[in-house]
Amino acid sequence: MKNINMDVSGNVFTVTIDLSKDQGPSKSGKTVMIATTGGNVDITGHDLPYVIKLGINCYHHTD
Repeated sequence: MKNINMDVSGNVFTVTIDLSKDQGPSKSGKTVMIATTGGNVDITGHDLPYVIKLGINCYHHTD
């Protein structure tokens, strides 16, 4: 993960992304990555009886 902080408190899940960060160009070069999970990741630390997944790509266009 790049520039993503996750927190689970009970069954409340919080994601924090610093929008001022720049992670460089995307693979296509059409966008600039701000934050990414790098695919789907498991959310752990909750009391729910099933697996929760998260996938985030936060970016802006270069034009």
